[in-house]
Amino acid sequence: MALSDKQMEQYSRHIALKEVGVEGQERLLNGKVLVIGAGGLGSPAAMYLAASGVGTLGIADADAVDLSNLQRQIIHGTKDIGKAKVQSAKETIYAMNPDITVNTYYELVTAGNITDLVKDYDFIIDATDNFTSKFLINDACVISGKPFSHAGVLRFSGQLMTYVPDKGPCYRCIFKNPPPEGAVPDCRQAGLAGAIPGIIGSMQAMEAVKYLTGTGDLLTGRLLTFDALKMECRTVKLPEADGTCEVCGNFPVITKLQD
Repeated sequence: MALSDKQMEQYSRHIALKEVGVEGQERLLNGKVLVIGAGGLGSPAAMYLAASGVGTLGIADADAVDLSNLQRQIIHGTKDIGKAKVQSAKETIYAMNPDITVNTYYELVTAGNITDLVKDYDFIIDATDNFTSKFLINDACVISGKPFSHAGVLRFSGQLMTYVPDKGPCYRCIFKNPPPEGAVPDCRQAGLAGAIPGIIGSMQAMEAVKYLTGTGDLLTGRLLTFDALKMECRTVKLPEADGTCEVCGNFPVITKLQD
């Protein structure tokens, strides 16, 4: 597709980057990214993907906006309290960039529907806040052959990694199984600095942009951690996939998704 004069101006800062250029911007406009979770991580991820010109965004979330969300979930405002998060997110995105397509899925992502949700997208962003969903997204993406960005945030810190089929370990390779219920506090219990998901969610958007444009080094085989109190960012090399993983290994035992 040839960029219009309006698009040439709108995305001029991207086009000026030799790593992106016109061809890269065209790839973004033809790209499709699914954001699962329209909360703290999903807010900046979806907004920066929309601003970057990713042509089709999917947003999946079953929750409605409440007052406590507004401290960190910047895609929503006070006028959106009580509204479905996917609808609020869609309205914010269209106010920013009305030329892209936004598909909304106002439903809980489960083993029964996730395969259908991810099948039409090029890249998946795990912007959820619980371990059950994270393992489900990982397993669905591995089985479906879809790349995705994992992230987690708590208190003043965050982490992220990217899975690309046949390019490195998956989330289950590293973390094996969800921890026992209640073993790890959530952000309601432990707290969360509002800017942390903004930082980490923006990094997730950057991973998607890099994947779609084919530029830079993705966080495959690496885990990035960020500590805001020390203002330290580290990248740790992860163990290589050794073929024993229950879902991406040579003899997988997880071949069917379960909640």
